Amino acid sequence: MSSLIRRVRSRAARAVRPAWLVVAVAVAAAGCAPRIDVHGHIGNPDALDGIQHGVQTQEQVAELLGTPTVVATFDDTRWYYVTRRTETVSFYDPTLIAQRIVVIAFDESGVVESVDSFAAEEARAIDPADDETPTRGRSFGFLEQLFGNIGRPAALGR
Repeated sequence: MSSLIRRVRSRAARAVRPAWLVVAVAVAAAGCAPRIDVHGHIGNPDALDGIQHGVQTQEQVAELLGTPTVVATFDDTRWYYVTRRTETVSFYDPTLIAQRIVVIAFDESGVVESVDSFAAEEARAIDPADDETPTRGRSFGFLEQLFGNIGRPAALGR
């Protein structure tokens, strides 16, 4: 009787192994599926067509499109609506699929002056400077940072 039970358990164990293998392969394959992310302004495309030059004000544009992604730093009469779609596969860096930037310029009275749209292909690549800004003060070495507070009871009480 015990040999019959061992044979049944052995067959059951052999039948379960391929099932676990299938599950493991399915989980591994699901980890490699690309993930699509959309960042920024996700608006109604028809609302953008409804903006008329010389008619709508900043408040009306904000009602149609929502608040802008960015307002120009030195010129608050330019609003930028940015939308980016990226694809991420596994642990790799995201890849840009599509990008759209809508720039709405207003005149001094707050009325729409122009509406421009740019795609990712029209963007210019910039090369940021790698320089470091020097700071004033003292530079501490590794041992000074490690043992700097020894003997200072006021620093320990904080």
